[in-house]
Amino acid sequence: MAGSSGAHGATQSKLPRLTVMDLSKPHTFIKPVKRINEGHDVPHFLTSRAYSDIGIFVMQLDTAMCPRKVEVDGKTQVKTWELGSSDFTVSGLVEQIQQMLKTIEAIIDEAPPDTGPRRFGNISFRRWHEILASRVSSILRQHVPAEILDAGSPGEVTAEDELASYLLGGFGSSQRLDFGTGHELSFLAFLGGLWKLGGFTAGDEISDDGRLERSIVLGVFEPYLNVIRRLVLTYSLEPAGSHGVWGLDDHFFLPYIFGSAQYSPAIKDGEPMPVEGSRPDAPSPDSVTKKNVGEPMPIEGSRPDAPSPDSVTKKNVVDRERKKNIPDSVTKKNVVDRERKKNMYFAAIGFIYDVKTGPFWEHSPILFDISGIRTGWGKVNKGMIKMYNAEVLSKFPVVQHFNFGSLFSFERDPNAAAAAATVHTSNQPSSHTISVSGNTTGAPTSRQVPQEATRAPWATNAPAATMANAPPQAGVATSAPWAKPTSAAPPQTDGSVPTRAPWATSGSSSAPAPGNAPTRAPWATGPR
Repeated sequence: MAGSSGAHGATQSKLPRLTVMDLSKPHTFIKPVKRINEGHDVPHFLTSRAYSDIGIFVMQLDTAMCPRKVEVDGKTQVKTWELGSSDFTVSGLVEQIQQMLKTIEAIIDEAPPDTGPRRFGNISFRRWHEILASRVSSILRQHVPAEILDAGSPGEVTAEDELASYLLGGFGSSQRLDFGTGHELSFLAFLGGLWKLGGFTAGDEISDDGRLERSIVLGVFEPYLNVIRRLVLTYSLEPAGSHGVWGLDDHFFLPYIFGSAQYSPAIKDGEPMPVEGSRPDAPSPDSVTKKNVGEPMPIEGSRPDAPSPDSVTKKNVVDRERKKNIPDSVTKKNVVDRERKKNMYFAAIGFIYDVKTGPFWEHSPILFDISGIRTGWGKVNKGMIKMYNAEVLSKFPVVQHFNFGSLFSFERDPNAAAAAATVHTSNQPSSHTISVSGNTTGAPTSRQVPQEATRAPWATNAPAATMANAPPQAGVATSAPWAKPTSAAPPQTDGSVPTRAPWATSGSSSAPAPGNAPTRAPWATGPR
């Protein structure tokens, strides 16, 4: 699964990529169904082809967003890509999916929010979701080529059936009136399915310059996030499977991965992601935490015109820096206000400022802790990849609703590597445990916890695949900060152990009020 040699010619890629299917060959599509019914199904998922493919696709997109070293007139320059930039290609299927998202967003006008009293979510979201479900086939037909949708045996399950399942799953739960990282994962699978079916690669050769993947992130995924943000605000959607303040974000995770990549040091095509350092013009990580524009900027360790590291608490700075790349800039709201228009990380931070009040360290302790990293956005990016593996892909409340078909298969990956069971794999909720989202899980299964886990897709023999920037192997997650006697964090109702951000411990931004210490980011402790 590490390379791709699809139907559109030989690839020049050195990096692991999802394989592009040859649609001229027979393929049996499978209607996606729920396969994770209890906590002990999660270790099997971590040995599956689906887990491997998801990891590969995330790393594809992540690497594409990293700045590039390019030669211009014999001199090396750094090429970057920001939100709203015209420096990436929007054509073909990317342009069609953009139009599809506008069509989906317009349904909001047909299902205005209910004005009556409510405690959790707006019931009009159910009507919105019903309309989308009733039109999903026609919407796909309008924007995705028929040769892709009709792939498969006539009269049986087709590619459309699999794609429709992931597309619908990417827009929240009409039953629970919520949205979370599991739904975000479903939309990622929709895009990954289109990639596998050759939708994004038709007529283009896949290469390490990342232009195809970049067009997906900036041209499709960011517009999708904006649609979801409007849905959250319009229908007051609850967080799904959230750890509350002890989670990274109520609704999203991937923009923090792609946004931190935007600020990482530049690489050459085909090189692995850097593990520390920042782009020279990136805002500091702590810029996300300072809300008042008038707070003085630090005068050490930065160039005269650079935003201060704690700019993340200043919303106007955050709005600006969410498009740039210095970790602590997320705490400075004035930096956030400036950067959110250019960077996905700061765009996500900016949305937090839009919907939450109070000190940043109080309502977003994990992000606050990460903002204290002094070794740059490269370290933030690596840590986010690790945390995504531990807190999204390895957690039952998140992945329990993911459906498996042929594009993302529950079958065991033959390249699975042996891995010992850990507290994270053994402490998953049982079939009778109530999940964070309020649902009881399905019927119990007799599956034993496997002793093998999928080798990280990016840990293949490909030259650029290095564990220096890879998630931990199956079930190996970072320790929970409240697992210590001095911790004041609440226990988890789902039986799982949330990941702290250990990588943000050293030099972390100091939070006010002793006794209210924020959660530590495990991957921020010392050098990576």
